[in-house]
Amino acid sequence: MTEYKLLIGGKLVDGANEMDVINPATEEVLARAPRGSAAQMDEAIAAAKAAFPAWAATPIEARRQLILDLADRIEAQIDDLARLLTQEQGKPLPEATAEIAYSCAFIRHLASYDLPVKVIEDNENRLVRQFRKPLGVVGAIIPWNFPVLIIAFKLPLALLAGNTIVIKPSPTTPLATLKLGEIMAGMLPAGVVNIVTDLNDLGGQLTAHPDVAKITFTGSTATGQKVMASAAGTIKRLTLELGGNDAAIVLPGADPAKVAPGLFAGAFMNAGQVCLAIKRAYVHESIYEDVCDRLAELANAAVVDDGLKQGTTIGPIQNRAQYEKVQEFIASARADGRIIAGGEVEDRKGFFLRPTIVADVQDGHRIVDEEQFGPILPVIRFDDADSIVRAVNAGEYGLGGSVWGEDREENTRIAEQMESGTIWINKHLDFGPNMPFGGAKQSGLGVEFAEEGLAEFTQIRVVNEAR
Repeated sequence: MTEYKLLIGGKLVDGANEMDVINPATEEVLARAPRGSAAQMDEAIAAAKAAFPAWAATPIEARRQLILDLADRIEAQIDDLARLLTQEQGKPLPEATAEIAYSCAFIRHLASYDLPVKVIEDNENRLVRQFRKPLGVVGAIIPWNFPVLIIAFKLPLALLAGNTIVIKPSPTTPLATLKLGEIMAGMLPAGVVNIVTDLNDLGGQLTAHPDVAKITFTGSTATGQKVMASAAGTIKRLTLELGGNDAAIVLPGADPAKVAPGLFAGAFMNAGQVCLAIKRAYVHESIYEDVCDRLAELANAAVVDDGLKQGTTIGPIQNRAQYEKVQEFIASARADGRIIAGGEVEDRKGFFLRPTIVADVQDGHRIVDEEQFGPILPVIRFDDADSIVRAVNAGEYGLGGSVWGEDREENTRIAEQMESGTIWINKHLDFGPNMPFGGAKQSGLGVEFAEEGLAEFTQIRVVNEAR
């Protein structure tokens, strides 16, 4: 069995303990992973703190080149990393390969930004300049749905800005991250990047630690609230990318044949385990039955199986806890609505659930109001678009959303009313490293990607000089 190590202070080390990593397609132990201790988390933070002055003083071009070299090294191992990712996360191998490829693309693009000095005022009386300086040690807490890609959202910007970092992966998907640690151990200065695993018992230590200047977290809103509370004692900088209950609004006049495949893809990528996935579809009554029928056809045609098997289009739920939670949603959907595809738990090994389409539900039902984070799509009938926008905006989430229709002016009018960080028109889940990404309301705090994301890893320093 392959050995995996933590990365602390530039060295690959054993964990204080070990923990099982389960393949969700087989429910069998895939590997024994190291489990870090509180002492090892302290060591990692101390190593990052010690490495910070020299790394911050390293010219940005040198930092940039090392980040670009990292992308090259990850890309060189794309096949092995993708296979490992499928085994620990569950997603089909083509999706895992795409995740590694996108990670390299994100790293390269995010490494291209600069931190220029901004001259605010320059006259005979004074020279006022704005500098952006690194914060110090960054703690990065990574979820299990995109364990490599989400590191690629955070790591390059943190390092480019001159920070050092401690990464805490999810205990159910630590393996590909630990393999990244092996790559980084031989190329980055000791302590610049550290990776410590846990069984969800070291997060509070990282978020409250006085030597950690910033936390960047991706995960549920409930956990984000705990992170925010824990970080308050030292007024840490925070970037929180949290839960979503993205609504797709399908307007009258939309073509069901064009809309249904887009809705299905936007809802069921990665078995619906995507923060920005479509979690509820509001469809105008004039095309409601047609869209529902087409969604059911697509759901019934999906190939749900082990992600390593050729032809699989949807893999298993990543872990047992989420698998059981999604089954509760299905039971709720059966009580409140009409399941027109899926909805049955198959008698087989693995955390498999077929894509489930639920018709005849409405706001107020749990399946509509809460984030399912699984392969379920409730479809809600409506007759007035403005009232539906008001209903959507009344919720606590505001991560993403989409509008579907043939009337461009009406599409834009509706999209501009939606209280979300990202709104798509006639598509969903289209994002890139050059587009700022952040949630509204309880879907997040701060921004990731682009120049705005880089700024989140810096402290403004204004130098005001008399002439």
